[in-house]
Amino acid sequence: MAHVAAWKKDIVNELVQDMVESPVVAVVDMHGIPGQQIQSMRAGLRAHAKLKMTKNNLMLLALEEAAKQKPGIEGLKDAVHGQCAIVSTDIDPFKLYKKLEATMTPAPAKPGDIAPCDITVFKGPTPFGPGPIIGDLQKLGLPAAIDAGKIVIKKDTTLVKEGEAIPANVAAMLPKLEILPMIVGMDMRVAYEDGTIYQAETLNIPEGYYESMFATAVHNATALAVEIGFPTKETIGLLIGKAFREAMGLSITAAIPTKENIDILLAKADSQMLAVASASGYTNDDIAARLNSAAAVAPVAAAPAAESAPAEKEEEDEPVSEEEAAAGMSALFG
Repeated sequence: MAHVAAWKKDIVNELVQDMVESPVVAVVDMHGIPGQQIQSMRAGLRAHAKLKMTKNNLMLLALEEAAKQKPGIEGLKDAVHGQCAIVSTDIDPFKLYKKLEATMTPAPAKPGDIAPCDITVFKGPTPFGPGPIIGDLQKLGLPAAIDAGKIVIKKDTTLVKEGEAIPANVAAMLPKLEILPMIVGMDMRVAYEDGTIYQAETLNIPEGYYESMFATAVHNATALAVEIGFPTKETIGLLIGKAFREAMGLSITAAIPTKENIDILLAKADSQMLAVASASGYTNDDIAARLNSAAAVAPVAAAPAAESAPAEKEEEDEPVSEEEAAAGMSALFG
């Protein structure tokens, strides 16, 4: 059996312990990040996360060991390749993605790097005064000339197209032209939480998206609870309001007077009377005059009737149908 160095065992054991104890584990791409910047990033994460870089085969061994206690975490193994690191944290994957995304900064290109976009030198003055560097610029294919004591580029020129390898001479010149085409930082590849593997594209959610989605879900859940009459602390006020409105509507339809609806019923009766009168050809002035006349005659006509009426038991009034009421109002207006 081959001897395994003690330091390798220690690193694997540390990784396993971190991964088992942390609710979230991620694999991040560290390609092209300078050592000093890595230390700065590690310090920025220290309060809530541990960042460990080591040989890929040791990270794979640690994931296999951690999977014995945390099933599903072995799904991170496919992301362990190239220059990468393991992040163990208590930050949820979505917030961790945003935190790591904030570490992205422009950086100079190295020979052989793949251009992430078209690398273009735009028309205008350069930082250089007249000197031999004008020949270096022209060798790159840049239309350089001297104007007003400065080396200027006469027209926009694309040196490397997106997806192409950056030549060594171009990589050497770009920082002098203050062009930093590369973006470096801890780029999350994949994350694990509670048995679920999250790919980077799943975690790349626009700012405020989940807040908006949650608000929509709350609104829809509340609407459903009110619709089915499910009482909760959040819906009880809405349910009482809905019940009151429905009761009011029913009492008005059935013409059952209450202190809450009496004004509405009177307004409805006035509207029906005016409609009947209008259908009979009377104007508003005619209607007012006839109502005033009827109000003046009613007490005089009622007095003799009260004196001559025999002391008989009053008969109960029979309900009047809507057709009879309408006929009576029509009679009022001849």
